[in-house]
Amino acid sequence: MVLLFANFWIGASVFAQDWTFTSYQVQGNVHMLEPANTNGNIGVLTGADGVLLVDSHFQPAVAEIIAEVEKLSNEDIKFVVNTHVHPDHIGGNSLLADYGVTIVAHDLVRMQMLQELRIPRRGGTFFPMPAESARPVLTFSEAISFHLNGEEIRVFHAPPAHTGGDSFVYFTGSDVLHLGDVFRTNMYPIIDHYNGGSFLGMIDAMGMAIGMAGPNTKVIPGHGEGVSDRQGMIDYQNLLFTLRDRVQSHIDEGHSVEEMLAAEPTQDLDPRWGGIASWTAADLLPIIYMELTR
Repeated sequence: MVLLFANFWIGASVFAQDWTFTSYQVQGNVHMLEPANTNGNIGVLTGADGVLLVDSHFQPAVAEIIAEVEKLSNEDIKFVVNTHVHPDHIGGNSLLADYGVTIVAHDLVRMQMLQELRIPRRGGTFFPMPAESARPVLTFSEAISFHLNGEEIRVFHAPPAHTGGDSFVYFTGSDVLHLGDVFRTNMYPIIDHYNGGSFLGMIDAMGMAIGMAGPNTKVIPGHGEGVSDRQGMIDYQNLLFTLRDRVQSHIDEGHSVEEMLAAEPTQDLDPRWGGIASWTAADLLPIIYMELTR
């Protein structure tokens, strides 16, 4: 199969990345494809009815995605569910659509793809409007279910969190949750206020996910190494609570954003969560401050 990048819409620096994946069997019929940079983890449901992907990474990764899927299944990829609008989760849509794959996402994701994209990293990074073929052809307002490969896959809109169009995907038979970028295990949460994200909404969304999970539930994070579980989500939720409470403490003491940042309130958390240079506590804390003082 020859891959033609006719719908090129990302910067040249993206093409310099390592596009290889590590494959994990998560549980049941669900696998996870972890990119070399751990950004944009892909869920893969296999079975006789065909393959369903959760997210499509960047466009140049499509060849590797297909190669990895072919190791897991002889069936074609039938569906891609996008968890949100960011380029590392929708970038492969256009090429996969050229192969007849049906793209599915929340209504807002399609609306957001009708214009130039902006993400919050590095103070606000712009991407051209995605190609028409990258847009979801099936959208939903609250929830949609797939009945595929012997199990029900529930896709539903989460509270505004990472973005306003976040979706969770629950593979009920395999007992696996894919939370997109609402949940990550390698860095501070990114709140994309350009696209309707909310820190307080992320607390609500994580509470919803934790409430759904049982002791054996496995969880695919949007970013981070390996598969997580209910305890991993609880640990992340505790981080969110800690961040909220520390920022609120500075607000209660009458500190400005600048004074709060100068006090380095996350100094003890940074070794664990602050290792990604493009998004640190200095990016996140002002967003939390803004929400708590509205």
